Amino acid sequence: MTESIERPANDPLLRPAGLRGVAADLSSDQRAFKNVSWGKAMMWIFLLSDTFIFGCFLLAYMTARMSTTVPWPNPSEVFALTIGGTEIPLILIAIMTFVLISSSGTMAMAVNFGYRRDRRKTAALMWATAALGATFVGMQAFEWTKLIREGVRPWENPWGAAQFGSSFFMITGFHGTHVSIGVLFLLIIARKVWRGDFDQERRGFFTSRKGNYEIVEIMGLYWHFVDLVWVFIFAFFYLW
Repeated sequence: MTESIERPANDPLLRPAGLRGVAADLSSDQRAFKNVSWGKAMMWIFLLSDTFIFGCFLLAYMTARMSTTVPWPNPSEVFALTIGGTEIPLILIAIMTFVLISSSGTMAMAVNFGYRRDRRKTAALMWATAALGATFVGMQAFEWTKLIREGVRPWENPWGAAQFGSSFFMITGFHGTHVSIGVLFLLIIARKVWRGDFDQERRGFFTSRKGNYEIVEIMGLYWHFVDLVWVFIFAFFYLW
């Protein structure tokens, strides 16, 4: 007598072919998403909505730049810094980009140590990420101050198209606000991790179940999104 072999429900050999197979795959994905935590799902929904907003801003910027009849300012000249008597184009923007990308690396390591329940290294790396983020915001404030002193306003600028000023302050300001909020939450969560709130299940805001460091991963999703958006801003606004 032959013995029957039981196969798991997700065995590819048990999946129907054709359109029924497509329907089975879609339904399996739907069941998989039901296992996602509430906090992580809400963060993904927020990031999708934020992607739409940033996308609209960048599309509006490209439309304004391509439709204006007045010459658009040259970013290499506008965002140049004079160091040692030599004018270096985009040097500040390059440093800002390096700082923000580096903060994405420290955040990834913080999430990794959060999985390992190493609260001290997790908190230290989150503080390092917050410090890099604050450095980025500080350099952006310096950039804003420099351009305002040179006469850039939301309604005009001394180098050409008036839309340049409004586009610059709107896009970089909206992104800088995201970074500032991220720095604030990084400091709050890092302090809770350092105190052991997630190990002792201490009551309070953003404290999840005992031993669950998922909030660190959720914060990582937000921070990586902010870094990714800056890559697009850097490419469209400063290199184009």
